[in-house]
Amino acid sequence: MHTDGRDWDWSNACQAAGTTEAAVVARCVEMARQGIRREFPCQLPLMMSAAVDFHRPRDVTPVFYGCYDWHSAVHSHWLLIRAARLFPQAGWQLEVLQLLEEQFCPDALVREATFLSAPERVGFERPYGLSWLLQLIAELREWDAEPARRWLQRFEALEAIVVSRMRSWLEKLSGPIRTGEHSQSAFAMGLVADYARSAGHELLWSLVQDVAIRCYGRDCQLPLHLEPSAYDFLSPALATADLLRRFLSAEEMTDWLTQAFPNFQWAEPLLKPVEVVDPRDGKLAHFAGLNFSRCWMAAGMSQALPMDHPGRSVLEQTAIAHFEAGIPMLSSDEYAITHWVGSFALYAVTNRGLC
Repeated sequence: MHTDGRDWDWSNACQAAGTTEAAVVARCVEMARQGIRREFPCQLPLMMSAAVDFHRPRDVTPVFYGCYDWHSAVHSHWLLIRAARLFPQAGWQLEVLQLLEEQFCPDALVREATFLSAPERVGFERPYGLSWLLQLIAELREWDAEPARRWLQRFEALEAIVVSRMRSWLEKLSGPIRTGEHSQSAFAMGLVADYARSAGHELLWSLVQDVAIRCYGRDCQLPLHLEPSAYDFLSPALATADLLRRFLSAEEMTDWLTQAFPNFQWAEPLLKPVEVVDPRDGKLAHFAGLNFSRCWMAAGMSQALPMDHPGRSVLEQTAIAHFEAGIPMLSSDEYAITHWVGSFALYAVTNRGLC
């Protein structure tokens, strides 16, 4: 299995779920390819000051107009970049490269930057979509190939805007945003931290670290028993731990978990997988992604603990159970799922963010 230099292997979990890593990746790629040029249905939240502000989605954001919403279009492009980088011999490789070349047209990216830079859009897709865009840029920067270097140059204007927006947001953030949906601060901060490390952006890394410790470092008795809320695709508690493990030593992480989950005995999985009751409902379908995000968060937490910590095996079991529970949703044809869940599955199966 390709682990991008990490030591987490999902091959047995794929086998237990009746599939293979290659099949999971191929399905994720198929989802993204089908979605990024599908303009409708579309949800594009904009503040409009006059009638002239009304335009069709692809005229407003000519790159990230598909996949129902801007942020899903962004991380679907990230999906294709990461898949192409990690699996260069795959049969879909050339078609994906051609598609990305067409999508990353210089003029279209200039228009994306112009759109995003408008003062009235300072809060647009902040923090979720903007942090995913930084993840996309990080993926390009880590890919030592001519197309990636060319595309990275085309993203320079967008990168500068998003870094500035996220720095300003972090500097003003008075406290954590503990939700299981897009506005959650912990997950976004994790993506920004990984971007900062990839880009060698020491000031941004230090800023994320400082805000993370200030917002979450003293957490105690996190209400894990209240999770999940019905619309969650991120775990507030696990995302907090997944963020902090980027900055804490193994000993510090052990102490933090003891205060965050003081009543947990580390004798059973931390959380149980969730079931998608109605895959046609865009909000209820969020559980399809929750299984995958819990999976990678639990995996990251396990690697952050000392080798002899009893929580390592519990977290590993938690991660595997959620991964296996998430796989069946990749067979869905419901657009409420296919326009975004592939990104979460690929993030998990390729160990993005683990260190």
